[in-house]
Amino acid sequence: MSLPHAILTALLEKPSSGLELTRRFDKSIGYFWSATHQQIYRELGKLEQAGQIRALPAPVPVRGQRKEYEVLPAGRAELSAWVGGTEDPKPMRSALLLRMRAAAVVGSAGLRAELERHLSLHQGQLAEYLAIEERDFPAERRRSEPDRLRHLVLRGGVELERFWVEWLTAALAELGPEE
Repeated sequence: MSLPHAILTALLEKPSSGLELTRRFDKSIGYFWSATHQQIYRELGKLEQAGQIRALPAPVPVRGQRKEYEVLPAGRAELSAWVGGTEDPKPMRSALLLRMRAAAVVGSAGLRAELERHLSLHQGQLAEYLAIEERDFPAERRRSEPDRLRHLVLRGGVELERFWVEWLTAALAELGPEE
């Protein structure tokens, strides 16, 4: 149920059109809560129907003009209630770990290449997160609570990527060279 909350968060940060939201998701929220463009547009409709957001009035109504949305008090209240609520951690689902478990039964042909590919992807994501941190979160800009919270989210991503890089490196070393 978190996609509506991700959209409410993004709209409270900055009123946006659906297209702008999808672009912002691709560059920020999408790193930890992904959604397709269709899912975002569908949720915008649901949030508007629920009275949690509204399309801002256009200066001159034009057919086919993109709508820019803002959060209404009901949407802010919903997001505040959700932030203050509780939620248990979800069990991890990883096709890679399942593939490794299956390899224990049917053989590991091709597994090393897939682990190396994943290692490369995680190294690239880690480098991207570190570049974002250097660009957007220098120490002197982390004074406000919103900036500290945003930085903590990014640090969570950094640490997860570091975990995967370390774990995959160790797994490849333990597997040894492909036979």
